[in-house]
Amino acid sequence: MPPSAARIKTPQQLIAESGADLEGHGLKRTMGLFQLVCFGVGAIVGTGIFVGLSDSVAEAGPAVVVSFVLAAITCVFTAFSFAELGSAIPVSGSSYSFAYASLGERAAFLVGWCLLLEYGVSVSAVAVGWSQYLNELLDSLVGLRLPAALSAGPGEGGVVNLPAVIVILLAATLLVRGVRESARATAAMAVLKIGILIVFCAIGFSAFQDGHLSPFTGSGAAGITAGASVAFFSYIGFDAITTAGEEVKNPRRNIPIAILVCIGIVTLLYCAVALSAIGAIGADAVANSPAALSVVVDEVTGSSVGGGIVAFGAVVAIASVVLAVMYGQTRILMSMSRDGLVPRVFERVSPKTSTPVANTWIVAAVFAIPAAFAPLDVVVDLTTIGTLAVMAVVNLAVMVLRRRAPELPRSFRVPLFPLSPVLGIGFCLYLIWGTGWTTWLQFAVFLVAGGLLYAVYGRRNSRLAAR
Repeated sequence: MPPSAARIKTPQQLIAESGADLEGHGLKRTMGLFQLVCFGVGAIVGTGIFVGLSDSVAEAGPAVVVSFVLAAITCVFTAFSFAELGSAIPVSGSSYSFAYASLGERAAFLVGWCLLLEYGVSVSAVAVGWSQYLNELLDSLVGLRLPAALSAGPGEGGVVNLPAVIVILLAATLLVRGVRESARATAAMAVLKIGILIVFCAIGFSAFQDGHLSPFTGSGAAGITAGASVAFFSYIGFDAITTAGEEVKNPRRNIPIAILVCIGIVTLLYCAVALSAIGAIGADAVANSPAALSVVVDEVTGSSVGGGIVAFGAVVAIASVVLAVMYGQTRILMSMSRDGLVPRVFERVSPKTSTPVANTWIVAAVFAIPAAFAPLDVVVDLTTIGTLAVMAVVNLAVMVLRRRAPELPRSFRVPLFPLSPVLGIGFCLYLIWGTGWTTWLQFAVFLVAGGLLYAVYGRRNSRLAAR
């Protein structure tokens, strides 16, 4: 049996096993380019801007716009790499499959382990944010709020966060019905929330005051870096586009285009929203308001109606993130299950709906528990560092596969190669540095736990090793 680090699946093996150039392993190709772009926007735009804006502003002040740009630059370099690999290896496993084809089985398992953290924590955190905005919406519409005991976990003075559980179960219900229905719902929600954010920017800029931008960099470069590390959480999700590799029409063309278009749209939206919010009420007010967008609209318009509209947009936006990220998680688990690295239940596809039904309900149950009871603030930085590590691996995978498989068909190639992926790795390491040593220690422990799990289960059950 070869060492696990030497077990490498060629891109051709991955594509053949998944049926990615035909119909994917029981999955159906139903998503076009527009739906894929909306799916990407749906996976990214949500809690990070509707709820997390205040945390980024608290770190960087008015210079949060620079923080968003810095986080976006990191994403752009990595997006180039995702675009190339997504066009060359259009399978459901995303970063996990890219690592398997370039760095070997052990590295692939650890990447999948990090993705479980990334998607799991982000879905649970997003669901908690949805609960907060649902309360804001109910207060605006009928003047009522859900009891604290049923809308917050024990760490926040409640008993169970019931709305967070409900939105996860609703997303799972839609996902098991079929990809076509999920894609249509995500597209509708993405268009709606982009429209609401554009209206918000118009309202915020109507009350813009230059004095609110001074001092622009009160915390200096350290504040901008810390703000970028926090803001990076707002971009988590664009890699979910590549998890749809087996359910997208013409994936070799559409995946690269969708990734780059999504990053461009999201960066413009984030910078415009941050600038208009700070210009309207000041950085301190934004930093102290978890529901900052509703506060801005209420203050500028002098009415709670506008804030209610923003709250409605947030409820829709955050629900679409839950839907898109849960979709990505189920497809990664499906790929890992095909390889024997996780139990086989995750790879089973229903012949009726062409969706992994058991996989979806298991993911929903696991995600719902921390959303209902656990304080998630303590692991957000851990999620960020795990995501950055995965992105660094994807940049490295591009360089390895350019050397190992130069003949591989690539409809998109990383520009300025090899400078672009090297810069992508550099920016990832820079943002990892900004998370602090306590997060590094947590991440090291997390990787050790993943390595032990691989040694106990994955290595022994690997189908590649059996062959």
